[in-house]
Amino acid sequence: MEFEVLKKSHVKRNILIGIIAVLIISAIILNFTRAKYRSVATTPLIHSEINYTLPDLNIIGLYVNGEEVQELDSTKNYVLDTSKSICTYKDGSTIDNLIISYDSNTKGLSITPYTTKGTKCAGRTVQTRSLPFTDTTIVEGTNGKGDIYQTTDWKGTTYYFAGNPSNNWVQFGGYYWRIIRINGDGSIRMIYQGTSANTTGTNTQIQESEFNSSYERSEYVGLKYTQNSQHGTNTKSTILTELDDWYTNTSGLTASQYSQYIDTNVGFCSDREMASGYSWSSEPSSTIYYAARDRLTQSNNVRPSLDCSNSSDILKIPVGLITADEVVYGGLSWSGGTTNNYLYTGQDYWTMSPRGYPAAYVFVVDSYGSFGSNWVDYTYGVRPVINLKADTQFTGSGTVESPFEVVD
Repeated sequence: MEFEVLKKSHVKRNILIGIIAVLIISAIILNFTRAKYRSVATTPLIHSEINYTLPDLNIIGLYVNGEEVQELDSTKNYVLDTSKSICTYKDGSTIDNLIISYDSNTKGLSITPYTTKGTKCAGRTVQTRSLPFTDTTIVEGTNGKGDIYQTTDWKGTTYYFAGNPSNNWVQFGGYYWRIIRINGDGSIRMIYQGTSANTTGTNTQIQESEFNSSYERSEYVGLKYTQNSQHGTNTKSTILTELDDWYTNTSGLTASQYSQYIDTNVGFCSDREMASGYSWSSEPSSTIYYAARDRLTQSNNVRPSLDCSNSSDILKIPVGLITADEVVYGGLSWSGGTTNNYLYTGQDYWTMSPRGYPAAYVFVVDSYGSFGSNWVDYTYGVRPVINLKADTQFTGSGTVESPFEVVD
């Protein structure tokens, strides 16, 4: 009997020891699980706190435009540079399948999947911005100092560059451009500058062309025209045919990564209203003048206009030319030239604004940095103009060294 009692006592002891061991192991597992999956840590990255799991995830570097910062500015927009944002294991090796993302709307930084302890990440971002620029002084009128100014067009308030600005460079579609203005609907109008950051020379234009092959009718001043019609749009001019061929067959801007940003709705104003006191005729017996001639060359108080008074003259096309009024707002003059202006290239090139008839002639920017006019069958440079959509986001500072680039 004593032997049996002793055996029973060992059984109870073993059961008790087992229960204690299970409790200890469960406590260890629960504590580990809570540390790995349930704890929430915070880090003040963007003037607010971002929550993320895995408390041992270390943000070891945060960079904006190549410079390390302590936090992101919540008032600005950013896009993550995924090619330079990386995460590594403890031994320093890169984690290839880890994805870092940043939501500029919610200001949220996320790193997925949450599977590896001891991960270290470096996030590199670039700042994006919309146009017009809120950090630029906007004033009325043109003084040629190179800031941005405001007036109105047929869409609303428009902001335009004048003089010799250093912050209106754009790189888009494999080409350099200069911003002419922010249209009244917020879209961005740009003029071709070349395949590299040229400021002068023939590389600032895609080719040379006649405006039209004949000058014998007044309707030939139109970028589009119709025989015997003042405001017709049935036929492309010679120069518009060249522009369209470049746009569709040469430039590559029709590729989806670029075409999605090009605005075809704002339009280009092919203003063919007559000057005061003149009536339109296809083959007038005496000289007639268009309204742009009176606005830009005859008054002592030259006042260009970006309004388009006749809706038939608004051409909904993807690529056009600069207008003579935009040239004057940009700081060039009919009465004298200047080389200290972003529209000066040292070349003669076409605008799309008519001046008059007995032979159809159109305004041009000349190689001296002023603007004049000539018959439409002359050959001058062609500088395409396009519009980008109002909601387009950019990186960069707009300088030639750091031009604005569209964020895809």
